[in-house]
Amino acid sequence: MYRDRYAVILMYGTSHAIRAEHLLNQAGIACKLIPVPRHLSSSCGVCVRIERTDVAAAEEALAKGSLDTEGVYEI
Repeated sequence: MYRDRYAVILMYGTSHAIRAEHLLNQAGIACKLIPVPRHLSSSCGVCVRIERTDVAAAEEALAKGSLDTEGVYEI
């Protein structure tokens, strides 16, 4: 089921989300830019959706790329 499969990474801005997508793709982690779910933030913007199983690897790849996140949430 959808709710059991994904996590989202909230970024500080759209440009950071695009950079995160690039870094994750380089690391071989499947990801997709999606609108930020309303229950997580009322700001208009995008976040990066990944598989829950890739959370640790994604955090490591973003840290290597010196990219800070606003948070990681399971959806």
